[in-house]
Amino acid sequence: MNASKLRQLYLDFFKSKGHIVIPSASLIPENDPSVLFTTAGMHPLVPYLLGEKHPSGRKLANVQKCVRTGDIDEVGDTVHHTFFEMLGNWSFGDYFKKEAIKMSWEFLTSEKWLGLDKNKIAVSVFAGDENSPFDEEAYNIWKEIFEENNLPISRIAKLPKENNWWGMEKGPCGPDTEMFYWSGEEKSPESFNDDNEKWVEIWNDVFLQYNKASEEKYEPLKQKNVDTGMGLERALAAINGLDDNYKTDLFWPIIEKIQEISGKKYDDYKKEFRIIADHLKAATFIISDGVTPLNVGAGYVLRRLIRRAIRYGKQLGIEKNFTAEIAEVVIEIYKDFYHELEQNKNKIFEELEKEENKFRKTLANGLKEFNKLSVVSGEDAFNLYQTYGFPLEMTEELAQEKDIEINKKEFENEFKKHQELSRTASAGMFKGGLADAGEKTVQYHTAAHLMLAALRHVLGNHVTQKGSNITAERLRFDFSHPEKITDEQKTEVEKIVNMAIEAHLDVVREEMSLEVAKKTNAMGVFDAKYGDKVSVYSIINDKAIVISREICGGPHVKNTGELGHFKITKEESSSAGVRRIKAVLE
Repeated sequence: MNASKLRQLYLDFFKSKGHIVIPSASLIPENDPSVLFTTAGMHPLVPYLLGEKHPSGRKLANVQKCVRTGDIDEVGDTVHHTFFEMLGNWSFGDYFKKEAIKMSWEFLTSEKWLGLDKNKIAVSVFAGDENSPFDEEAYNIWKEIFEENNLPISRIAKLPKENNWWGMEKGPCGPDTEMFYWSGEEKSPESFNDDNEKWVEIWNDVFLQYNKASEEKYEPLKQKNVDTGMGLERALAAINGLDDNYKTDLFWPIIEKIQEISGKKYDDYKKEFRIIADHLKAATFIISDGVTPLNVGAGYVLRRLIRRAIRYGKQLGIEKNFTAEIAEVVIEIYKDFYHELEQNKNKIFEELEKEENKFRKTLANGLKEFNKLSVVSGEDAFNLYQTYGFPLEMTEELAQEKDIEINKKEFENEFKKHQELSRTASAGMFKGGLADAGEKTVQYHTAAHLMLAALRHVLGNHVTQKGSNITAERLRFDFSHPEKITDEQKTEVEKIVNMAIEAHLDVVREEMSLEVAKKTNAMGVFDAKYGDKVSVYSIINDKAIVISREICGGPHVKNTGELGHFKITKEESSSAGVRRIKAVLE
């Protein structure tokens, strides 16, 4: 079983069950400032889990590219990755537990699909606690399946919230059921033990049936959803009987390339090979989705990944530039499914080469400086970061490797001040932005549509959206424009937006094909991937003049009169040819 076949089988199976296949969203989340990257298949679909109507319907399936930075220190073992793919199927208020579990079982065990050995499968369900009951329904569905197939019921484990529950700080949540596959060569045991690493988790069905109103209060949700995920890399290894994800066809060509470049063997340097392969794969995808190496935000994560890979390459004796060569292999592996990699390959090579040149120049000097230290203070760590481009985590790693003492307290204070990684990203929690669909964020999202229309009216039709970041306190909006906006132009933009707000105009949602949407001149981020059907939000005045029309996932207010008074608080440069506006609703 190779990756392409597994992806296709998965999508074909759910198509046969009435699901519409949608494309992967970008790795850079739209309108969610709480995370730097798309961390799970459900992340781009949160508005629909909260009740927004998806243009493709209530049953969807997809393969979503994801990046998680919380496991970065775990990379180097057989199963942890920064970049991974999540196969997902979704029900927004359509089918529920019985159908989801039966489909999972059929796909895993039917000869027509994966045809896995039933005797090697175990499952877990939510055991219940003082706030939420034991998931008896899921347990009984599995019990029936196991009895029909003469499998021991002891392989259905009842586990606590930390194992079998998914939820945000507030909002939709619920129990899940996880499926495990026995990866050992010996016969699988009669019962499931979560501590036994040979039981590999390959699938997870989440049943969003509650709304978490507070720490103790869980209310039944009006719309019950199913959110499922199968990690492609782990599933592929388990299905092929491999105890190492890096031996699958998603990694092995990269490993072979590193062997060729370094002259070393994978079996002798597994940790170094895995880190280089993982980090440069992630970097290739992140650059392809529009991020460049920087000292803040997603750019900081990218810089850290590239520089960490170079440093481990150095430990293998690689002294020449090699990152672009690895990226070339990554593109070859994935280009048939993720066409954007081939389209963006020159940009990917250019950014990697540039960053590698920059880092190699400073690395030698920085190491000399580091080696003079007997104790690493917070100030030393920041000096290495600022002067020599050492990510703070790299200084910590070097100190641990060389047994040099770190002044922990100082270091942590410095780290807190300057470290830009999103801890929420690692936990897969979504604390802000449109993910919580709070009233204020929804208002700001709609105001951003009006502002883009006003900017195009005042500055010209060359203005397009380049990114946005919305919280409950303000909106931040990046757009294409070559020069600073004058005070007069800012006043004019504010005036147009506020006139639309004062006119109390309806915000109308329609579903149509992407081609029809383009013909109606709907604005969209057209380097993004859309499905065959899209949602278009229009704001039209009483003279039938379109104020704003955009392809968007929502949610939005029903009427512009809900927005309050719009005011621009700051206008600045974001990058070459891109300006940034911050604005508030008063």
